[in-house]
Amino acid sequence: MDFLLDGIMAVTWQQGVMYLIGILLIWLAIKKGCEPTLLLPMGFGAILVNLPLSGVLDQVLEGGVESPGIIQWLFEVGIDAAEALPILLFIGIGAMIDFGPLLSNPVMFLFGAASQFGIFFAICAAALMGFDLADAASAGIIGAADGPTAILVSKVLDSSYMGAIAVAAYSYMALVPIVQPLVIKALTTKKERRIHMEYHPAMVTRGVRIAFPIIVTIIVGFIAPASISLVGFLMFGNLLRECGVLGTLSDTAQNTLSNLITLLLGITVSFSMQAADFVNWKTLLIMCIGLVAFVFDTVGGVVLAKILNIFRKNKINPMIGAAGISAFPMASRVVQKLANEEEKGNIILMHAAGANVSGQIASVIAGGLVIQIVTSFL
Repeated sequence: MDFLLDGIMAVTWQQGVMYLIGILLIWLAIKKGCEPTLLLPMGFGAILVNLPLSGVLDQVLEGGVESPGIIQWLFEVGIDAAEALPILLFIGIGAMIDFGPLLSNPVMFLFGAASQFGIFFAICAAALMGFDLADAASAGIIGAADGPTAILVSKVLDSSYMGAIAVAAYSYMALVPIVQPLVIKALTTKKERRIHMEYHPAMVTRGVRIAFPIIVTIIVGFIAPASISLVGFLMFGNLLRECGVLGTLSDTAQNTLSNLITLLLGITVSFSMQAADFVNWKTLLIMCIGLVAFVFDTVGGVVLAKILNIFRKNKINPMIGAAGISAFPMASRVVQKLANEEEKGNIILMHAAGANVSGQIASVIAGGLVIQIVTSFL
């Protein structure tokens, strides 16, 4: 009967830590509602891959017989081979996004760009801390507030910290309602947060809506080809939404496809959460760098709005800049909630939504640029 205790006796303290981390992620998903579609499978997967002699990982049994493991197979096929899962998820994300508020107010493109500042700030900070360029870039991309982009970049650059990066990226997305208000209030005055913005949406024709994803794909393909798989699939999903003749496929992409890919992606990423690689002080440092990136993304957007207000007659509520991160639609809702708290009836949601969808495009372009720049140096 001793063999029944072999598994328990083989548990290391690092694996014990991973069980606690897995339980914490599951608790955050269920009790706090923090990105449950991803944190729950990631948390459960973290427990699975750290069970001694776990059958979810490839093993070599007695006699040299190989026993394939399902999570390792999913990782090798869905992420390692062609980054398929995070890229396919962008079809569903694109199908969910309405670019109308952005197209009717193109100045919001500026905030999507400015809110990527934290990525490059964090990359420089990580490099100065001694991380190699690939790991520094992978940590910085957490600031994109876009889990699939963070996973893709860390995989393409072969970072040793994909598990920590994935956990940080999705955890910080869930913490948007906590982190962003603190940063916004630190950078703005009560008077600035009470600025009203009139919304006069320009008529966005169906032709413009159809042309937009096609034009963006072509332009990005020329200026940042490394990001075209991300941007292209995002825009393809949006084209499904806007074309008007593929309603069933659009609904499938928004619901069935997105839910299925998200579920598989969450449990597949747990492969990189094995205790031997995950439990070390650098993992904690990577997560701190990601938080810095996330904070400075918000800083970039808010500061740009304040600078523009120096030259504008019709002032922009600086909180709009904070909505330029990729956490859609959470960031725009947080900004609107803050505006309403400062002054009842101050509606800036549509402006914030325009900046928010701009951030979705900007984050995947930033991810491609990071890949392109870093690989040119490696």
